[in-house]
Amino acid sequence: MNYTLHQLQIFHKIAQLQSITKASEALHLTQPAVSIQLKNFQDQFPIPLTEVVGRRLFITDFGREIAQAAEKVLNEVHAINFKTLAFQGELAGRLKISIVSTGKYVMPYFLSDFMGKYPGVELSMDVTNKSRVVESLEANEIDFALVSVVPGTLRIHRVELMPNRLYYVASPNLPLPGPANRRKLFEGVPLLYREPGSATRNAMEQFISQNRFEVRTKIELTSNEAVKQAVLAGLGASVMPLIGIKNELRNNDLQIVPVRGLPLSTTWNLIWLRAKKLSPAASAYLEFVSTRKDAIIKERFQWIESY
Repeated sequence: MNYTLHQLQIFHKIAQLQSITKASEALHLTQPAVSIQLKNFQDQFPIPLTEVVGRRLFITDFGREIAQAAEKVLNEVHAINFKTLAFQGELAGRLKISIVSTGKYVMPYFLSDFMGKYPGVELSMDVTNKSRVVESLEANEIDFALVSVVPGTLRIHRVELMPNRLYYVASPNLPLPGPANRRKLFEGVPLLYREPGSATRNAMEQFISQNRFEVRTKIELTSNEAVKQAVLAGLGASVMPLIGIKNELRNNDLQIVPVRGLPLSTTWNLIWLRAKKLSPAASAYLEFVSTRKDAIIKERFQWIESY
């Protein structure tokens, strides 16, 4: 056998994403290039690594075993690279962070200067829903998590970053009963929800329950961006984090409708397990966030105070 690290990396990504197209996008390669490397890798094994059923790609049991072995090899290669940089006096290692989907409007600003200062650090950031974030943290798969609601089931440390405010938001073109009648805003206007497990959805449902509103038309979407696009199109209204609609508000594509009891307010928290032994890269990042967060908030998020 004469497979390369590049082929191992490509097959591992295909197995991880269950898609040649998604793997090519993640690796910044063309789809034909990924397909050729997969074929060359497959040619070295007498047993199929993948199979196509209908139009979907599936990894065989043997393929999953090879993908797991490939992950171990790639991790060892990363370790060699990190150790080389460490011996050269550079901070190196992998920083793993999982964030809730609306956190994508926040977290990059708390990472860019750190990554620029330490080019030897490799960043892995997973953007998903709250349930998956908590699962990753509990399984010790990550160094840090960014959440707006701290899980009560885990023993954690945290650094409070900044407020997370949720407002009733609609398109200016959507007919509304008037901001004074909040019951009709929730009961008479189609309401767009995030998927179950989302902290935004939990906060919205708690507000609705506390006020005993009976939502008649409910539309569920699986990401904050999808909800925003649906609201922009006039499909309905929603309770959304202010952090994700800055440009739409400034362009008057969306409006905040005043509602008594809103905004709902939580706090973005960077959290990690109390029992976690932080790597040098993770420790350096924690120190960076603790000392730089106020300056980053002032520089990047001062606009929030105008709403």
